Amino acid sequence: MTRIWNESGFQSDDPWVIETEETKAGNNEKPILPLASFIEKAAAGESNLGVLIQPADNVKDLAPWLDKIALVAVSFPAFNDGRAFSHASILRERLGYEGELRAVGDVLIDPIPLMLRCGITSFAVKNPVALKRLEEGRLPGIDNHYQPTARASRDPKSYSWRRVS
Repeated sequence: MTRIWNESGFQSDDPWVIETEETKAGNNEKPILPLASFIEKAAAGESNLGVLIQPADNVKDLAPWLDKIALVAVSFPAFNDGRAFSHASILRERLGYEGELRAVGDVLIDPIPLMLRCGITSFAVKNPVALKRLEEGRLPGIDNHYQPTARASRDPKSYSWRRVS
């Protein structure tokens, strides 16, 4: 069972559905479309759409369509595939995307703080350990930061490379 989590907690009524050949959004649901399908519909004038970015997709292709996007889902197909971190950073820092950015796929508990720092705002979580830890409010922390990101640290002394007087 997949549940949607953000920093406010678990969301009980999420309308978004990742569309596949087998799964389509119903009447009260909103589709998350593959990149090519999204661009096709956005070019036809549709807006308020969701788009799924796979690891091999070029996220910069979304640049002309940012005003048509209601949600971007970045796919983590396996714990060792971190290309979605780069997609999230590019969307936030270079393209200026300000809407909901969701991690989908193999979302584990340990990388969630790093995903938050890259600008990801919601998480489709199905891993039992991650679900349990999030329910208990046990999100791991990051003591030291090695680079700036879309979301700055609350503690300026946590950056290992900055001099603090």
